[in-house]
Amino acid sequence: MEHEHVVISGGGPTGLWLAAELRLGGTPVTVLETRRERDPHSKALTLHPRTLEVLATRGVQEPFLAEGRRIPSGHFGGLDDRMDFGALDTPYPFTLALPQARTEELLEEHAKATGAAIRRGHRMTGLAQDEDGVSVEAAGPDGPYTLRATYVVGCDGTRSAVREAAGIDFPGDDATTWGFLGDVVLDDPPQGAVSAVSGPTGSVMVVPMPGGIHRIVGGDPDSTGAGHPGELTLDALRAKVTRIAGTDFGMRDPSWLSRFGNATRQAAEYRRGRVLLAGDAAHMHYPAGGVGLNVGVQDAMNLGWKLAATVAGTAPAGLLDSYHTERHPVGADLLLSTRAQTALMNAYSAEGQDLRALLSQLIATVPEFSRSLAERLSALAVTYPAPAHHHPLTGHRAPNLELSDSTDLFALLRTGRHVLLHFTGTPAPPSTPHVVTHTTHRPDPRPAWSTVRAALIRPDGHVAWASEQPDADVLRAEAYAAASATHR
Repeated sequence: MEHEHVVISGGGPTGLWLAAELRLGGTPVTVLETRRERDPHSKALTLHPRTLEVLATRGVQEPFLAEGRRIPSGHFGGLDDRMDFGALDTPYPFTLALPQARTEELLEEHAKATGAAIRRGHRMTGLAQDEDGVSVEAAGPDGPYTLRATYVVGCDGTRSAVREAAGIDFPGDDATTWGFLGDVVLDDPPQGAVSAVSGPTGSVMVVPMPGGIHRIVGGDPDSTGAGHPGELTLDALRAKVTRIAGTDFGMRDPSWLSRFGNATRQAAEYRRGRVLLAGDAAHMHYPAGGVGLNVGVQDAMNLGWKLAATVAGTAPAGLLDSYHTERHPVGADLLLSTRAQTALMNAYSAEGQDLRALLSQLIATVPEFSRSLAERLSALAVTYPAPAHHHPLTGHRAPNLELSDSTDLFALLRTGRHVLLHFTGTPAPPSTPHVVTHTTHRPDPRPAWSTVRAALIRPDGHVAWASEQPDADVLRAEAYAAASATHR
């Protein structure tokens, strides 16, 4: 029987990022991926600002930025007026259009560079937990075998074998409406990075992709119903698009035709003993807003450092349980947002069209409304619960603070350790194997940070502790206590 510290089932974006994060924390990890070859059909195309920030905190963002197409706006529910991402407080005020197949390739290169073992053509077939670990039954090209793991993480999609084997419930609703998708060649494509048409006959969005392909995605009243409408053909896609947009854009030579439903479910538990779930194994939803891949990677970012510390025996009590506490509400909010957008996308009645027009007008004319939606969609607004009487920044995502010594916070986070920032110039607790201490002058005066004298930033970029204490000795003691509390 082979022994591994952590086994990850699923080598998509979530599993690959988690593997790299565990290796950054010093944890041996094996990824079991059923597919021998990467799926050439890219379900996801969009990387949102917070995901780009996550990549930047590990210093791997440049290949993505070099190849992706930057789109300075985003849509909510396919409304005609788009949210301006340029108003967001981030180094990446845009969505990045990059096919999932290429995203996975880059993430796999990163995971392998950290030392993660990735076994393609291998799948988990069963598991059994006990007090000391998990026995994982697997099958590969040479037949069945068993792995002994300290923990197992299911990153294996909406039909997760890990979730089922662990007995974790997946409550929710079955599909009631279906969208259509076609990756095709267009002889007469619309102009612009993204083109959209919507009305009472349905909605269509057209997005250019590499290799001379365009993706056409949309929905119409004919696709409403609990039953799967059947396989999509090019003739059916052409008829739908022509009815909605008045043209088929000269579509031909499809490389992928598919339908997708709005079934919506969320795992009741993100952790059961030594088994955890992340990504689509934890939440299933309509692909509105292009956020699914992003939330999965962000699940992995939250889990990775906590699980690595737990395996190493340096985690404080309850740290691993905080994964469910923090990420389950994020998943619930994801489902709320995608349901709301699904309702808008399928608002074909006269009343529904008026609702779409009104909300679209608010996005165009009320900057605060547009920015709030953009912060939610991009995940920049994600905030984790904080204990009572803590600083208001606690639990919030830390922006990329530009520090006076020509460095920035994201660069300091690349080690995967906590970062203790001292803005006072006074002596600070020394760096430890788990905490990087950085003394500097106050960063650019963002209002929320203008009076902060010290802050402890978690490896995932969220604020663990902050203080405005003016007394240097008291501040030093508080900072030392905060840093020590992150590890035994």
